[in-house]
Amino acid sequence: MDDTILSGELKLSAHVAVPNPPLSSLGLVLCHGLPNPPRGAVTVGTTYPDLADHIANEAGWTVLTFNFRGTGTSEGDFSARGWLDDLRAAVRALHARPDVRGVWIAGFGHGGTFAVCAAADDHLVRGVATIASPSTLRNWAQDPGRLLVHARSIGMIRSEGFPPDATRWVRDIGRVDAVAAAKRLDRRPLLVLHGVEDVEVPVEDARALADAGPPTSELRLVQGAGHRLRHDPRAIATLLGWLARQVPSSTAAFSPSLASAPSVPGAATSEAGSRREGG
Repeated sequence: MDDTILSGELKLSAHVAVPNPPLSSLGLVLCHGLPNPPRGAVTVGTTYPDLADHIANEAGWTVLTFNFRGTGTSEGDFSARGWLDDLRAAVRALHARPDVRGVWIAGFGHGGTFAVCAAADDHLVRGVATIASPSTLRNWAQDPGRLLVHARSIGMIRSEGFPPDATRWVRDIGRVDAVAAAKRLDRRPLLVLHGVEDVEVPVEDARALADAGPPTSELRLVQGAGHRLRHDPRAIATLLGWLARQVPSSTAAFSPSLASAPSVPGAATSEAGSRREGG
């Protein structure tokens, strides 16, 4: 179901997928990452409604995916503070649904980085999954001029005169640090899913994030996979398996597809010595 949510005064395009048949369920906020050329901000996140539908059907969750400000048809311009506000607004929109019993977040790429940072200080969020996510945005802030040119060129900044305070805009980006945020997750579940052959985000970022998280954190590595895990069936199977383990056993519904998820050829494996949540 296509929809909109409000983040402050901004309208963000959104899509809500519900299980079939519609039942009271757990809720997942599904986040896209930062856009890349050549397609840019206009088309980022266009396949996420399909993924939300797939998760709703396979896992029996209610899934909300949306476009952050400055992307797709959502209003506004990109800022780190604004994206965190958007994510909090999405969490509250999903939490407010009478058919949702709790909210988790899963984010791809930089969407996962923002997800950990938002969850750390929001106890409405009961768990987080990151997929191919950088541990920090600090490197983005090292060349402010180039960063602003890039943000405008790919369409994340559309308004003349934005940002009104470029120094603060850059400083806020540099403060997005998922490793520091993961230390504040308490004992909430954290899945860190990463491709071993990712050349855009080093696997060391995933290890640092998992090590910073609570003792129940899982580091799952997809052998032979690069950065584009959104379309990797092994990564999606691993995410679905993790979601299944979040469901209280007394209310869990049997799903043949979830039960067989670990048998996907080449599926993600836990790195030796990494922490893994029981179940």
